[in-house]
Amino acid sequence: MYTIAICDDETKLGKELEEALCGAFEKLNIECEIDVYLTGEEICEKIRVGLHYDLIFLDINFGNSDFSGINVGEFIRDSCQNNKTSIVYMSWEKSYALKLFKIRPLDFLIKPLNNDEIENTVKTFLRLSKDWSKDFTYKKGHFTWRVQVADIMYFESQKRKVVIHLAQGGREEFNGSLKKTYKEQLEGLDFLFVSNSFVVNYDYITSINYKALFVRDNPNPIPISQKNRNETREKYLEIVKRRGKSV
Repeated sequence: MYTIAICDDETKLGKELEEALCGAFEKLNIECEIDVYLTGEEICEKIRVGLHYDLIFLDINFGNSDFSGINVGEFIRDSCQNNKTSIVYMSWEKSYALKLFKIRPLDFLIKPLNNDEIENTVKTFLRLSKDWSKDFTYKKGHFTWRVQVADIMYFESQKRKVVIHLAQGGREEFNGSLKKTYKEQLEGLDFLFVSNSFVVNYDYITSINYKALFVRDNPNPIPISQKNRNETREKYLEIVKRRGKSV
């Protein structure tokens, strides 16, 4: 069962989207519950008191409010420290795409919405949900430990140890090779092998250029090695394209 929210002050569009989503999930034989909101303040208040959504379709501009969909996204990502909820933005204007980079939306849809695009977005969401619900496993001594992939910001190699930097601020470490770790468990996921010292989760990247990138809550740049720059850029753009974002 997936919980979904639609937040749009255009009631007709919201109703049509709700029907399209119900149809898409029913076609895939997956259950979902959908709540519809007309303002950003309303959905933020529900989230503030503990309501969780797996997927949110979010308008950017609300006609009678200065509190925009971008503000809602910042509330979810920054105030709530929530990177698990997938956000799909909707707008009549293409020009907003670049402003959404730090919120890391799953997709950006141009109104009027197309049922095929909605269904493709649902399929992308379901695939990523399956990927990010996976556990990363590692051994310490005689024990095998697990951490959810979605909670990992990046891996760092320190001599013969691999350090896992977690979204909640903690860290774990184990003996091993970063390259081997990437090949065995991360290569098929949205992680970037930027150097022999760092592997980074795309969902926590806040800015990137040819030589370095930044991740959330870390003021220090993570360098991209010269030999990995082309490959890193190619994989980054492949993820962007697959998730439907503009750059």
